[in-house]
Amino acid sequence: MTLAGRAVHEIQESLPGPRVVLGHGAPMTLESGAVLGPVTVAYRTWGALNDARSNAILICHALTGDQYAVGAHPITGKPGWWELMVGPGKPIDTDRFHVICPNCLGGCMGTTGPAAADPETGDLYGMSFPVITIRDMVEVQARLLDQLGIEKVMCVIGGSMGGMQVLEWVARHGDRVVSAVPIAGAARHSAQNIAFHEVSRQAIMADPDWRGGFYYREGKRPESGLSVARMAAHITYLSEPALWRKFGRSLQDRYAKSFGFGADFQVESYLRHQGASFVERFDANAYLYITRAMDYFDLVAEFDGDLANAWKDTGTRFLLVSFTSDWLFPTSESKEVVRSLNRAGANVSFVEIESDKGHDAFLLDEPDLFATTGGFLDSVARELEI
Repeated sequence: MTLAGRAVHEIQESLPGPRVVLGHGAPMTLESGAVLGPVTVAYRTWGALNDARSNAILICHALTGDQYAVGAHPITGKPGWWELMVGPGKPIDTDRFHVICPNCLGGCMGTTGPAAADPETGDLYGMSFPVITIRDMVEVQARLLDQLGIEKVMCVIGGSMGGMQVLEWVARHGDRVVSAVPIAGAARHSAQNIAFHEVSRQAIMADPDWRGGFYYREGKRPESGLSVARMAAHITYLSEPALWRKFGRSLQDRYAKSFGFGADFQVESYLRHQGASFVERFDANAYLYITRAMDYFDLVAEFDGDLANAWKDTGTRFLLVSFTSDWLFPTSESKEVVRSLNRAGANVSFVEIESDKGHDAFLLDEPDLFATTGGFLDSVARELEI
């Protein structure tokens, strides 16, 4: 089962896992002022909710993630994207905690997005879907927790775009968050990152099969454009030391240069594979909308130019984590958040982990990350007598 082989909407409807419908009779007003509803949210859970309903952990996924943090992905068959972090005896211990991971608003894994059906017309939204923000994503998650009867979460945790959602959670719903762990994130998207996203979006929109965003109607998919977008983005998730260690200048399946434009180098072949596999599981329009949501994220501007205002009187306990080789969300951006939390008198810890794996380090085997997050969550749980 791949997105390339079947209609995107069919895939969304057939995905395993629970989902709830929000907003019947009370549609959401988005940050843009647009009205959206009802909204379907697809999610997964692991571990049992205790009697006090105090052991819930909400995982917020990154740009190209989804609700399948653990277990085989229903489209690719690959292990969940956070298998190293979530599970029995792991840092996010499902023997101890009730873990919830929703697919974000605008996504393509069952939550309402551009590939979903517009209830007013019956047609797929396409580019008629309203532009969304990180705040809108978090509002949908808050309503999901309401539906699940969870008033407060022990922790909200996530990396990259997930880290943005974590910060938004505390800024807007801090009374519902006991602790927060933003990993490799930032309080606003940098000009450099906006630029990278624009290159990716233009690659998609330049594909003749994009058809102005309404390719669903014609049975087309902008696979070439989405593949290039993924290739460009994937470079930013890595680091030069990691790329050199893995590939160097090694040739791919040949002993000499071809003097052509095929994939002479292993790194070229690797990027082409990343692009080709990505189009099997992701929708191009969803990529446009979610990258735009990240671009618009700016808590500094939203709180009158002083990020400390976002954490005024917060009782949430924080752990921020960054990685030394992450140039997409560098340590300086995490430190900006830490300084603002200090000015607000918040309870905050910060760890910069030595790693040459780049931004993707939060998804990989990093023992220091596991020890740090596991110790932090254990401490919070003991305070709550969980």
